[in-house]
Amino acid sequence: MADARRGFLLGVTAYVLWGAFPLYWPLLEPSGPVEILAHRIVWSVVVMGVLVVALRRAAALRDILRDRRTTLLLVVAAITITSNWGTYIYGVNNDRVVETSLGYFINPLVTVLMGVLVLGERLRPAQWWALGLGFVAVAVLTVDYGRPPVVALVLAFSFGTYGLAKKSAGVGTFESLAFETAVIAPFALAYLVWLGGTGDGYFTGEGAGHVALLVASGVVTAVPLLCFGAAATRVSMTTLGLLQYLAPVLQFLLGITVLGEHMPPGRWVGFALVWLALAVFTFEALQHRRRTLGLVAEASAV
Repeated sequence: MADARRGFLLGVTAYVLWGAFPLYWPLLEPSGPVEILAHRIVWSVVVMGVLVVALRRAAALRDILRDRRTTLLLVVAAITITSNWGTYIYGVNNDRVVETSLGYFINPLVTVLMGVLVLGERLRPAQWWALGLGFVAVAVLTVDYGRPPVVALVLAFSFGTYGLAKKSAGVGTFESLAFETAVIAPFALAYLVWLGGTGDGYFTGEGAGHVALLVASGVVTAVPLLCFGAAATRVSMTTLGLLQYLAPVLQFLLGITVLGEHMPPGRWVGFALVWLALAVFTFEALQHRRRTLGLVAEASAV
């Protein structure tokens, strides 16, 4: 019981930290989104490298390189998480925090859709209803914004692809992030060197505080992930699935309160449809799991 409680608290910590990210990335300005992204990758690989040595995970990383399929899947994961991080930083630093929250609200629906399109999975009727509501919500928000919610869609589909690649690779969260950042880090470092050479970078030009904040982006990336990994071994997937909504809820609340983003009536309607779709999706998933466990219990009793 104590271990499960600890896991729950670690899960809450992970999602609360992710939900608070909109307060952190603007602190890194005047660095632009691409420069911030490059620093996040470089300093993340430094942090992960230290942890790999400290936790003696080097052997697990070498195992990844021995399997060509796993390596290729994690390269795909590295590319998609880079696009996800970059889009998120761009959205937050361009006053589109509410739209970034939308991306993570619709991510579970996108993941289900990708399961159908890529893995050939079959959906239950309530899941189809949830997807239909999601499509209507995106249409309503497209009309309200006067354009498709591109930031939200890129976040949802990139994270969905990332999750699919990681699931197919079957590698632990820690080893996966270490490998992914190592793949992208040379390109990020080359960009930062080029940026510094042209005089367009802001790494050293804004004082020691700015340097510290950029360097801390590696720790900011690693800490919630480590909390999540520790939680995943202690609580059920159902609990983690419900906790995942904490991050977009916090992002949404920060967007409309602290950051003062405008929410016209049409946008409220679109978000309400998304939340309804998620309610249908989550309720159906819980009911299906309960029925499945009941059937397993009956079979075991026979």
